[in-house]
Amino acid sequence: MPANYTSVPLHSLGATVSYGRPTSPAAGKVSKDSPALQVMTDLEKVTAVTTRPDVNIDTANQQMITSKVRLLLVTDEQGQVVGLITATDILGERPMKYLQQQGGKHADILVRHIMTPWEQLDALDFRDVANARVGDIIATLIGVGRQHALVITTTPNGAQSIRGIFSSTQISRQLGEAIEISEKAKTFAEIEAALSV
Repeated sequence: MPANYTSVPLHSLGATVSYGRPTSPAAGKVSKDSPALQVMTDLEKVTAVTTRPDVNIDTANQQMITSKVRLLLVTDEQGQVVGLITATDILGERPMKYLQQQGGKHADILVRHIMTPWEQLDALDFRDVANARVGDIIATLIGVGRQHALVITTTPNGAQSIRGIFSSTQISRQLGEAIEISEKAKTFAEIEAALSV
């Protein structure tokens, strides 16, 4: 070993040992006039919870329960986002619609069968969010009929990255009041499917 380095001493572990975790979003109370960033889950501070497209939806649902989240980013082997899946997707009508169209049994349904693919996702820009208030985000979620909103940043070369997530549940918790959001069809394909029923 080179002479200019010194070994760092080792220590025994105690009887109970925890481990470091990213800090949770600020759980402090906010108002509708508070900066929107106070209610955003910042993925530069909190590790995103992800799943793979070929995971069974019951496994994905259990992952949400364990992680205390209601949305999973769906990623490929390279860590690129290929879609997202929410608790509403898993516990709502999508699994039944899939089985009606494709056949099979509930245990056969994979995340990729009912997730929202990346091509159908839209997001808020971090630059806009940085100047928004909590009330603006609530108005946006209600306006589009969604429980969640992704926040992206774009590098000078055009590459996009999901920087944060807004959750109506998290906002309600911090605001101290319920936010009523009625789910709306998210895409033209979903609108057509709803009309054909």
